[in-house]
Amino acid sequence: MTVFVLDSSAVLRFLDREAGADRVGEIFRACANESASMCISALQWGEIAGVERKRFGAQEQEKILERLKQINLLVVPASAERAVRAANLRVDRKLAYADAFAVDLAMDSTDHVFVTADYDFKAVDELARIEFLPAK
Repeated sequence: MTVFVLDSSAVLRFLDREAGADRVGEIFRACANESASMCISALQWGEIAGVERKRFGAQEQEKILERLKQINLLVVPASAERAVRAANLRVDRKLAYADAFAVDLAMDSTDHVFVTADYDFKAVDELARIEFLPAK
């Protein structure tokens, strides 16, 4: 079964109804129908939380995060092992640390497809299956 690994940019595109929101919606529906599953790294989850709090405040942030949890978006914690692998990706591939966590999560299995709107990940597209959302 396909496991979609969501980047914070993909979720934010969905929430903001920007380019690629329809594709992220399709992924959400596939997961609701149990024909796929999805996850996000805890660091990416934190990025979404920070953006939404800055935009809308604490109460609205809570509502948004709760809605995302209700669609079976699994938040994968940062283990010590993943933290080291992400640090290595950060150094070796010049990625932001949170981005390195997302790539490492996508590398867990060939069933994983990393979904992002961030074209900086082109630099590591040989490491994992990556689906790029359309540019704005």
